[in-house]
This record gives sequence, structure tokens and C-alpha cells, in this order.
Amino acid sequence: MPDSLPSSPPRALVIGGGPAGLMAAERLRAAGAEVDVYDAMASVGRKFLLAGKGGLNLTHSEPGEAFAGRYSTGRGEPCAEVAAWLQHLDGPGLREWAQGLGVQTFVGSSGRVFPVDMKAAPLLRAWLSRLRESGVRFHMRHHWLGWNERRELLFSQAGQEFSVAADAVVLALGGASWPQLGSNAGWVPLLTARGVAVAGLRPSNCGFDLGPRRADAPSPGWSALFAERFAGLPVKPVALHFEGRSGRHFARQGEFVITASGLEGSLIYAASSLLREEIDEFGEALIRLDLLPDRSEAQVAAEVARGRGTRSMSTHLKSRLGIEGLKAGLLHEVLSKAEYLDTALLARTLKQLPLRLARPRPVAEAISTAGGICLGELDARLMLRQVPGLFCAGEMLDWEAPTGGYLLTAAMASGWVAGEGAAAYLNA
Repeated sequence: MPDSLPSSPPRALVIGGGPAGLMAAERLRAAGAEVDVYDAMASVGRKFLLAGKGGLNLTHSEPGEAFAGRYSTGRGEPCAEVAAWLQHLDGPGLREWAQGLGVQTFVGSSGRVFPVDMKAAPLLRAWLSRLRESGVRFHMRHHWLGWNERRELLFSQAGQEFSVAADAVVLALGGASWPQLGSNAGWVPLLTARGVAVAGLRPSNCGFDLGPRRADAPSPGWSALFAERFAGLPVKPVALHFEGRSGRHFARQGEFVITASGLEGSLIYAASSLLREEIDEFGEALIRLDLLPDRSEAQVAAEVARGRGTRSMSTHLKSRLGIEGLKAGLLHEVLSKAEYLDTALLARTLKQLPLRLARPRPVAEAISTAGGICLGELDARLMLRQVPGLFCAGEMLDWEAPTGGYLLTAAMASGWVAGEGAAAYLNA
């Protein structure tokens, strides 16, 4: 007769069924732990599916050092911690992982990496099937409420509260963007109550509201006529230039979209962290738009100054430079009638159209979140120093990155590290 009965496998809970949580569950189960995933929504991967609505941008093909340089903390400082996560799962590693699920990928013209069919749903289905077959259990519509007096995890489901004990826990609850998909930052007071330092959650990869357009139009935002005619339309091609008062700078060609109150879209998102920090520090951010990025200042000045005879200035700009519609409307938004007829000023404005941004849009509208659990609160395994056995991953940590596959890669890499760290904790 044996001296003792064999011990059961340690039990791990993952709270949050996004990409970071699912990756943590995968690594824990591979290490032999019993794994239960709890999520407040009716199904997992809601934001993952939303991200793939126009084509799932899984990662980016940029080389390693440049790739790692895309990450910063929510205060705009370089983030070495993310570079360490990427040592475990980087862009090439993520493509190999997807291939293991039967999903082939390709590199687009911009360097972004997509599944061949461009869809998120087949990859998520294959991933969940593999997790379930491995023994991972899923519990939907379970809202995490914190801990009871015995330090067991508290949940509510269908109006009933209950507690669950676990040997290790991974939190992957997201930030505060897209709360309708489950990331509502409800975890913040639960962790701060246990002494965990959390940097304020702010919008990242977001749009901005416009300040006053010019001195004689002091009210913020577009004119009613401009907003009615052009909201929802793209501005392209265009280059955005920003020189901040504390040395922040940005220059890139691309496109963005006019909104009812300001600007959004890929070019604005790329500069959003710099613009947000400028507004926080100085109350506004001044950007300049080059409406004719393929023409030099001298070329534009010569065409504007060319004799126009009896033609109106609007007709002249349309025939000589192709400026009409939305771009012509932008000129009228920032120039008075007298300024519009000043050829030197008009030429300069075509190459350096000034817009003052007053505030970022609310974090609930943002693509992602800056701020979160301060990285100094976590060890290299992503375990909270204040709460042994509690690991954290994904967007609830204090890091940010531009769109282009960087967000998803780092979220999944952090899930990998937290899952492996929790497994090591259990095995110890």
C-alpha cells in the first residue's frame, strides 16, 4: 500500500479571455496545471474579433530591435520590459504559432502581417478548439469581484455570488478601451486596495477634438457647415508635422479622417501618444498639415502666385494644384476671407496648415489604453510583488504601442510570460 495518495495537479485560474489570457492558459496547461478561464462576456476573444473586422493584423515584420523600439510606458518613456517579453514570443514566433494552428500568414506591402484569409474568426476557433482539447475549461458570464476574507476569488454569475480557490491566478482583464467588449477597468480599485500602484488609464491610438480654428472663430471644433459636409471623409494624401514645446516631434505622410469634432485615423493614431503628452503638459497640441506632400514649397508658391485672370481663387487652386472639396474646405476653416486672397500666406498654409488639438477623445473610444499596473510592481515573471501567486498580463499593464500588429504581439507575449511564470510558481 503506498505511503501517500498521489497529489492532484495544481489549479490555476485565468481571469480574462482575450489574447493575453488565452496565451497564459495555453502555457499553464502545457506545463500540466489544471486551468480554468473566467470571463464576464458570453464568449471569449471579443476584442480580438473586433480587431480583425477589417483584416486581422497579427504582427509586424519589422526587425527585432526596431520592433522592440515601438513600445513605451504610458508616460512616453522607452519600455525595456516589453523587449524582454518579446524574447519569448516575437513577430516571427507569433507567425510560427499561428502556423501551428493551421493558419498561414503573409507580409503586406506596409510590413504588417495578416492571415492569408485576413480573418480573425478561423484562427480564434482553431485556438479555442486546441485549448479545450488540451483540457482548459471555460466559464462565461462570470464577473470577478475581488477576494473574500480567506483570499479566495469572488465571482458573480446570474445574480449569484460564489468563491473559488486557486494555487495561482493570471489576470488579463484589459485596459479601459471598448468597455462594451469587457475591458471596463473594474479591476483598478480591487488592486489598488491591495497596495498595487496603478498609473491612470488614458486613451492611446485615439482621435482628438479640435480647439479654436483661428482668432476670429474662437469656438472650438469645425464650423457646422464643414462638419456636416465632410465628417467621415478621409484626407489623403497628407503629411502631418508636429514639433512640441518639450522636444517631441513627429513627421509622416499618410491619411486620417475628419470627425464631427476633430480628427481620427491611422496618421493621427501614430502620433497620438506624443499629442496626448503635449496636451497634458501645455493644454493643447499644434499640428501642421501638408496638403500637397508631393510638391515642394517653391512649386506650390509658384502655382498659387501664377496669374489667374478673372478666375476665382478656388477655381485657380483646383486647376493648378488639384485643391478642391475637403482640402479646400480645410483652407477656409483656418483662413479668413482676406487671408485666403493673400497668395504668399495661402501657399504657406497649403504646406503648413495649422490645427490646434484641445483634447484626446475619451478612453472608451480609443483603440488601446495607456497606463495601468506600474511595471515596477511586477517581477520578471509578471507576478505582483505585493501579492505572491497573482500574475498580470496584457493591456492592464503600463505600456503602449502604435497600431500595426505591435499591440497584439506584446499582449500575447505578456500572456506567454505570465503563463510560464505562473507555471514555474506552481511547480516550485
